Amino acid sequence: MALLNSSGAMPRALSAFSFLSVLRIFTGLELLEHGTGKILGFPAVPSFAHVQIGSLAGAGGLIELVGGILFTIGLFTRPVAFILSGFTAAAYFMAHAGKGFYPVLNGGELAALYCFVFLYFVFAGAGPWSADALIGRK
Repeated sequence: MALLNSSGAMPRALSAFSFLSVLRIFTGLELLEHGTGKILGFPAVPSFAHVQIGSLAGAGGLIELVGGILFTIGLFTRPVAFILSGFTAAAYFMAHAGKGFYPVLNGGELAALYCFVFLYFVFAGAGPWSADALIGRK
């Protein structure tokens, strides 16, 4: 099956499949994994073993946990994505930018990528497979 038909439109079978929603769900689950690792201790990540809720890492973990849940289910997607975009931009500049200019050298690729993916969702919305779509929010 071709990705586009002869008129340049996506075939009906593919148009029902929401690439936007899949990207949102996967991104949300990845962020949620960071939050559960820091706050709930699962998965057990050695660098997250002694995170305290009142610390900067603990506050970040709470944002990742709550934001990851809301973003994954697609509830309040645009405002949550806006907050998460700023959160990951701050994480990049606080933890990585001082180590060098290039993200590949300073270890900040993931934070930079998250920042721009979340920024995309601020404008694109949650997609059809979301709580926002079910309750009629754009």
